[in-house]
Amino acid sequence: MIAYFLLVHRYPAQFKRLFKAIYLPGNQYVVHVDKSSGADLAKEISAFLKPYQDVELIESENALWGGYSLVDAELRGMTRLLDMDRRWTHYINLSGQDFPLKSQNYIRQFFAANPGRQFIRALDQRKERPDTMNRVSHMFTEENGTMKATGVARPYLIGDTPFIGTQWKAVTRSFCEYVCHDPRADRFKEFYRNSFIADEAFFQTVMMNSGDQGIVMNDDLRTIDWVPDGDIKLRPRNYDEADLKGLQRSTDLFARKFDAEQDTRILSLLERHLRTPAADVYHAPANAVKMPSPLKMPQIATT
Repeated sequence: MIAYFLLVHRYPAQFKRLFKAIYLPGNQYVVHVDKSSGADLAKEISAFLKPYQDVELIESENALWGGYSLVDAELRGMTRLLDMDRRWTHYINLSGQDFPLKSQNYIRQFFAANPGRQFIRALDQRKERPDTMNRVSHMFTEENGTMKATGVARPYLIGDTPFIGTQWKAVTRSFCEYVCHDPRADRFKEFYRNSFIADEAFFQTVMMNSGDQGIVMNDDLRTIDWVPDGDIKLRPRNYDEADLKGLQRSTDLFARKFDAEQDTRILSLLERHLRTPAADVYHAPANAVKMPSPLKMPQIATT
């Protein structure tokens, strides 16, 4: 079984389509609605989820881009999922603008064929992304809905190596138990609380500095087309109907991003795709391809 954590901050109609596409009895689901999105969104999501089993909403808090509050929301979601059921084996996080490329039967088969593997992007930050070291070398705070650079320098954790990747992951239950409950993870929680864009570094750093967490695949199982975007440098392009064939051929389990207000047809086509045998039966297709993803890196292992 799979445990899902979903972050929602807008587009309730699109979230409902995503949820229906990933819902399967026996899986576990926890949803967090960004408090800053307003009470009406939370009420609508709550009413929609009420008929479904094994689904819970956790308390809404502000989840600020760049802030540790995103990590905190995810840790709360992980903790609740661990308490909800002892049988699930893998954890997946999604945003309300993601969408599956494979069925839940396929995804279950995929993880059964890859036991003990962690699917998360993890790069040595000092070696591979030295341009981002300011995120941890100086202290940041969340104040009044914005991230504030304090200008205060600080040393990194002695004996540990900072890692960086993306926010998205598919990891084992054992890692979730470790990061949520093991005291050895506490030093990372304390340190990253005052970092910048912690959600793209905290989980990677805990995993890679915490002994044997199994085989770490430098892959988040997401099809994402990163494009330049001013000061942000890269952002995920919104997929549309013209991308259908590439998405259907992708070996990834999910894709992001989608904006149903710009193109709802692509979601309808993917919903139809999920009902086909190609989306339902796991195998290792020799001719399958990944969509463009310039941040994708080779496999690494901690063992």
